[in-house]
Amino acid sequence: MRSHLLCIISALTLGLNTPPAYAAQEDKPQPLEEIYPQIGYKAAEEAVREFEEHFKEDLKLPTRLPPIPFTHIFGRFYKDKLYGINDGLEIEFVNEDLGENHFNIDIRPLKNKIDFRTKGDQKIYRLQNGQEAIYFVDRNHTLLVFEKDDWQYMLGVSKRIANKVPPEMLVSIANSIFSD
Repeated sequence: MRSHLLCIISALTLGLNTPPAYAAQEDKPQPLEEIYPQIGYKAAEEAVREFEEHFKEDLKLPTRLPPIPFTHIFGRFYKDKLYGINDGLEIEFVNEDLGENHFNIDIRPLKNKIDFRTKGDQKIYRLQNGQEAIYFVDRNHTLLVFEKDDWQYMLGVSKRIANKVPPEMLVSIANSIFSD
């Protein structure tokens, strides 16, 4: 019993004499401006320009966005040097303070489109130009996939904000591409 008491007193004494721990400057999370470039992202405008120059064609982007706040917009043009079939553009809208506020636009050439017809539980929406758009939910995102001109577009939001950005909102964003 006495040895247990000595151990407790020793532990308390050591604990009380230990200087307080402070978080080191390195413990702060890296700002998004540093993280995204490390994985190939840059200013969205620059990535769009690279995409258009690569395909020698202008690209139309939505003029509407989800009604949620974003702090950063990044873009990445990916050129598939190995197979030449996975070239694409990713535009990410993120919020540094609200991680669930994440909206992305992925665009790829129609000739290399991804077939989503068998992907999960789907709902078909008709866009204002009469084309169909496929809406479905995957593991982490809700997605609306449609085609315009020579491109396949995929609009997605985090499932965590699907109630704030319902499918009808994604359709409205898609329709803004068709408005001149």
